Amino acid sequence: MKKLAILGSTGSIGTQALDVVRSIEGYEIETLSCDKNISLLIRQVDEFNPKYVCVTDKDSYIDAKEAIGSKAKLFNNLEELIETSSANLMLNSLVGSAGLKPTMSAIKKGMDIALANKETLVCAGSLVMDAACTNNVRIIPVDSEHSAIFQCLQGNDKQDLSKIHLTASGGPFRTWERERLSTVTVTDALKHPNWTMGKKITIDSATLMNKGLEMIEAKWLFDVSMDDINVIIHPESIIHSAVEYRDGSILAQLGTPDMRGPIAYALTYPSRAELNVEKLDFFTTSQLNFEKPRYNDFPALDLCKEAMRLGGTMPAVLNAANEAAVDLFLSEKIRFLDIAMIIEKTMNAYTYKTNKTSYELCDVIEADIFGKEYVYEVSECH
Repeated sequence: MKKLAILGSTGSIGTQALDVVRSIEGYEIETLSCDKNISLLIRQVDEFNPKYVCVTDKDSYIDAKEAIGSKAKLFNNLEELIETSSANLMLNSLVGSAGLKPTMSAIKKGMDIALANKETLVCAGSLVMDAACTNNVRIIPVDSEHSAIFQCLQGNDKQDLSKIHLTASGGPFRTWERERLSTVTVTDALKHPNWTMGKKITIDSATLMNKGLEMIEAKWLFDVSMDDINVIIHPESIIHSAVEYRDGSILAQLGTPDMRGPIAYALTYPSRAELNVEKLDFFTTSQLNFEKPRYNDFPALDLCKEAMRLGGTMPAVLNAANEAAVDLFLSEKIRFLDIAMIIEKTMNAYTYKTNKTSYELCDVIEADIFGKEYVYEVSECH
């Protein structure tokens, strides 16, 4: 019986992961965590009987104490939770840089990581991958694109890899002209054409920041250069990504847009589970389209490339600025096009520690704090 810890169990990935666990055998839900959604968490506790539960929001933690009672041991701190847990595998589906410290704690404890929190590698890729190597920990990607790449690499020699083709749906504004983008509302941006996701990642998809962050994640996961990662707009979201080998062969992973597939693969790797998901029908999938990204209209991709070119703690500032700017946009305090502009301004204002400078996790956390505080200060003067 494999013991599973799910961080962010009430979110989109967390709830779908529990749906996967319902359909496969051999998994015990040992640990669950959420931020504020106590009502759903309590239902999950009643169904899965976890040994440990964490509620990170202080007010919600107080409410959870009474509601959960003696059903599970309750924590308010994720690092303390992980230190107590005896899980074999941790699914990190937290949102944003909040996922970094729990990932590092789990790695140091020897837990394998099913990673849905891309910000962990965006902020501290070299530190995380070094720690995973030192502690003999597997990091298995959950993002559909990185799961696709991971699957296409199986059984092949890494030295034969030539290029990674990272696909993107293009989001809800793929066909919108620049002038029209200035009129985008929060409601518009939350209407993703293919995927049902949380609000933050949905906005990131609309700005194409999500794809830029995925480029950085792929660089660390698969030990490749950013120059060897090619972004392709693929509006149908059928090809989840592909890898190209030096002989010109391209292997692609296809499937319907359903996150339960990559979640299940991460949980059961190297095996595959039988899932009750819609299967891809080639005869009704009549056409697949591919386009180049519009870099001028969606500058987030270039901002991510620049952050990685500079290296060091700059990607952490990029990520922090994006988190804060998306929060402000969702609160209708800034416009859609302001998001990238504010991120660039924040990067220009930051004095970063380079790859040639020794830096630690505390430096990454300081960079995260700087990025968020700067954005909120700028927005007050905006």
